Amino acid sequence: MDNAQTRGDARARKSILDSLDLDTRLLGMIGAFVVLCLAFNFVTDGRFLTPRNIFNLTIQTVSVAIMATGMVFVIVTRNIDLSVGALLATCSAVMAMAQTVVLPTWLGLGLGHWAIAPLAIAAGLATGALIGGVQGWLVGFLGIPAFIVTLGGLLVWRNVAWYLTNGQTIGPLDPTYQLLGGINGTLGESLSWGFGLAATVFALVYMATNRRNRRAHDFPVKPRWAEALLGLVAAGAILGFVAVLNAYDVPARRLARIFEARGEVLPEGYSAGYGLPFSVILLVLIATGMTVIARRTRFGRYVFATGGNPDATALSGINTRWLTVKVFALMGVLCALSAVVASARLTFHSNDIGTLDELRVIAAAVIGGTALAGGSGTIYGAILGALIMQSLQSGMAMVGVDAPFQNIVVGAVLVLAVLVDILYRKRTGER
Repeated sequence: MDNAQTRGDARARKSILDSLDLDTRLLGMIGAFVVLCLAFNFVTDGRFLTPRNIFNLTIQTVSVAIMATGMVFVIVTRNIDLSVGALLATCSAVMAMAQTVVLPTWLGLGLGHWAIAPLAIAAGLATGALIGGVQGWLVGFLGIPAFIVTLGGLLVWRNVAWYLTNGQTIGPLDPTYQLLGGINGTLGESLSWGFGLAATVFALVYMATNRRNRRAHDFPVKPRWAEALLGLVAAGAILGFVAVLNAYDVPARRLARIFEARGEVLPEGYSAGYGLPFSVILLVLIATGMTVIARRTRFGRYVFATGGNPDATALSGINTRWLTVKVFALMGVLCALSAVVASARLTFHSNDIGTLDELRVIAAAVIGGTALAGGSGTIYGAILGALIMQSLQSGMAMVGVDAPFQNIVVGAVLVLAVLVDILYRKRTGER
């Protein structure tokens, strides 16, 4: 009787999971992330999951997460890019010199001019696209292995950045530019709630549209209760995240300075939360765009087809060489955007900016489920992998773990993640 009841409960649980049609790898990553956060929160006496630490953890993750979205495409096509950290440094140096020397001195734009930030960012994006495209051309058209090209790029572009600035720290950067750094640029409470509600509506509409399209083409769909449950979870996650960031209050001294700059007096007992940083909104937009590219565009389908079977893709008439150039150029643009976020957060350009980011980015993509053999990977997985990596490092720093041991743990986690991925693919029969 007990055995029959146990088998019945197991079948019920399996039926529920089948109805939800969830990615078991993603569920495992989310579970590991939750356990990690709870463990660090316990050993830090509740300091890890405070609104302040979550806010800082979020803005620290953005730079690596942006590059991780591009690294998914690179690894899916069976390549690798070891130069992303050095390329970030070069783009940061170009933008810093543009803001402090080129635009004010050579073109006569005064410090604080409205055009300095957009022109500097445009210069950085062009630099990243050009360098990435050149590296892609070396890989795609000349047949040099991506490992060698980007390893050389790691050495070249790190030192190009040093020569562009003569080894000096360049700053402070333009105030408008700094808005993309995190704490220097946020939406505030009201606009953050508005953005959260808009994102929730977008997610629910997307789920409803996807369901309608699947039904129109006679594809299997989840039960309505499963769709409703997933929509509720998505809405709760989005609005809960906004609520946590809004709970981080702006210090009273900073509020007083803001009111003084407007010629006003801070009211007694007044408080305000930071809300969503602009850098996080930028990451959300990039993640959405990259997901659309991966799933809804011809370019994205070609990328995954090339990773799945390069020979068959080439024989079908797809120009895989030019595709490689495009993928590396896109990676360069994302490195430039990461450079904007990283240097704006620091408010200056430093020589060590982006150091070891290439390892963090690759680790984030791999931990997020991107197969090194190519052909499979997800954008949301890479972002979650970046968040897990940053949480691990931030938690160990709060506990007081020495930096060398932190790197040991991160390296061990990376190897373990690859092992788990291999075992998962063997069990599920996925290549």
